[in-house]
Amino acid sequence: MPLPGGLWWLLCCRRGFTLLHRDYGDGELSGDGDEDEDEETFELRTPSPAGGGRGPLDVTLTQPVRSGPISDRLQSWEETRSLIPEKGPLEDDADVVVKGWLYREPRGRGPRPWLPPRRAWFVLTRDSLDQFSSSGKGARRLGSLVLTSLCSVTGPERRPKETGLWLVTVSGRKHSVRLCSPRQAEAERWGVALREVIASKAPLETPTQLLLRDIQESCGDPEAVALIYRRNPILRHTSGALYAPLLPLPYGVSAPGPGYAPLREEAVRLFLALQALEGARRPGPLMQGVLQTCRDLPALRDELFLQLAKQTSGPAGPPGLPATQDPAALRYWQLLTCMSCTFRPGGAVRGHLLGHLERTEQALPDSELAEYARFIRRALGRTRGRELVPSLAEISALSRRQELLCTVHCPGAGACPVAIDSHTTAAEVARELVGRLGLARSRNAFALYEQRGAQERALAGGTLMADVLTRFENLAAEEAAALEDSPDAGWRLCLRLHGPLRPEGLSPDGHELPFLFEQEPVGGAPQKLCLGLGAKAMSLSRPGETEPIHSVSYGHVAACQLMGPHTLALRVGESQLLLQSPQVEEIMQLVNAYLANPSPERPCSSPSSSCQDLPDSSSPSQHPGLDEPQGHSGCLGQLPK
Repeated sequence: MPLPGGLWWLLCCRRGFTLLHRDYGDGELSGDGDEDEDEETFELRTPSPAGGGRGPLDVTLTQPVRSGPISDRLQSWEETRSLIPEKGPLEDDADVVVKGWLYREPRGRGPRPWLPPRRAWFVLTRDSLDQFSSSGKGARRLGSLVLTSLCSVTGPERRPKETGLWLVTVSGRKHSVRLCSPRQAEAERWGVALREVIASKAPLETPTQLLLRDIQESCGDPEAVALIYRRNPILRHTSGALYAPLLPLPYGVSAPGPGYAPLREEAVRLFLALQALEGARRPGPLMQGVLQTCRDLPALRDELFLQLAKQTSGPAGPPGLPATQDPAALRYWQLLTCMSCTFRPGGAVRGHLLGHLERTEQALPDSELAEYARFIRRALGRTRGRELVPSLAEISALSRRQELLCTVHCPGAGACPVAIDSHTTAAEVARELVGRLGLARSRNAFALYEQRGAQERALAGGTLMADVLTRFENLAAEEAAALEDSPDAGWRLCLRLHGPLRPEGLSPDGHELPFLFEQEPVGGAPQKLCLGLGAKAMSLSRPGETEPIHSVSYGHVAACQLMGPHTLALRVGESQLLLQSPQVEEIMQLVNAYLANPSPERPCSSPSSSCQDLPDSSSPSQHPGLDEPQGHSGCLGQLPK
């Protein structure tokens, strides 16, 4: 005789006993006769209230196959009803929380919108939501929904275009029950009561969680751990499908954002995506999609860590020798590497993962898998929250356990390549570049900036460089999709002066002076400087001081032109200075004259100068002529009259 669809037999092998278990699941509240395949394959148990012990028997679990034809199985609602005693409503039972008349939308109403809601008598107890044909003692029970800690409640919400009723949805393991009321207050009362009952239930544990606990308790006995793996295929690599999550995920909770299914369904989809990696010709985009799903749905991160631990495990725990030479098996380790550099696993999952990595290193010490295991263990110790998932370039580097190169543009030094990893911050890159340029003893502060044309913004010191590169990659993809063709297209990284300017002790031959021509006004920076013109060079000095803080020979001045009534643009090397003064025409005439006749025998004119108040440190957009492309406002004075 074939087994009913909701009954599963689980074997207990650890101590030579056999345990017969029946999984009752949740009931269906009406006999609509809709067919429903068995979604769950594992028992969910509540932890023992006394010390967490589970008695002398341990359950060995396997991944079962689908049952036989539909005709050989009881319908899910018939099966559940056969397990529920036929009795009338509980009138004086102390477990009754709330009861009353409600409407219920028929299951499967989507393709049959003409079916009206049905009115029935509902009773909510501490264990279930029961539906009866009437409120009398002899009323027939139409069904029951068993409530566990994984059930969820949404609403109330109004359906003005359909029934005009207020809807409260209760989601169980297999079915969702939609309760309707014409009064909002009544719908809210039922919603609150249902949530309170569910919140009072003890947390459920999946069989995988029980096995993780067994492995943790046996971590000092390698033979016992190997025995657990051998007797429980759910812990090992499989080419078959996974019909239920490994961790307890809430029933029926819709994922945020378009394109996502409820969490339990998304968990099963993730496993299918993992298996698709084995034969993917371009695994990078698929890995990035899996990582993005985990970023959008944080509840699935530990689930994916466990799925990857499963797919990288062999018959006795560590992967077997054939896996060390299998490129398809390597894909799981590469994705696990990316996961470890992006997310932090939870406590129990983290402990199991670290143990799995350690056992792999011990079993295959000289293999490439051991190298991946060591890399992942180090990454788990450094990873913190990521703003974005790895870029395709980062995924490619992580798959080879290599560093990633980023390019930073420095005034006077050009493009500087810097090697980073998934944990490198903007402050670390800035410190490395400052050391390369010999600016470690400078009293000025430096920081990394994002720059695109005339736009630039400083990066916080704790910003992860990997996130910045991912953002650049995403922006480039968006611009390519929009077919933008702008001369300012493309973001880049630059090293800039940051904070109050301290010009004391600047060396004319150092790398620090070119930063003066790149710096916008910042808080606390001087707002007056004097410009002096000589026969061979121009100089900048502070008011009242005779020694210049910077000199530029005319050989480095590429162009001099008016940008507005009182604004002069000087292009020095790759930089552009904007000088504001009422006498910009006279300055331009002098500079152009010197540029046209750069004779070394020309007598030097006196560089004495007077000073004038310059624009303050407010946004350049408040001053005419300061928003030109590639223009940076400088704190400059005027020439002598």
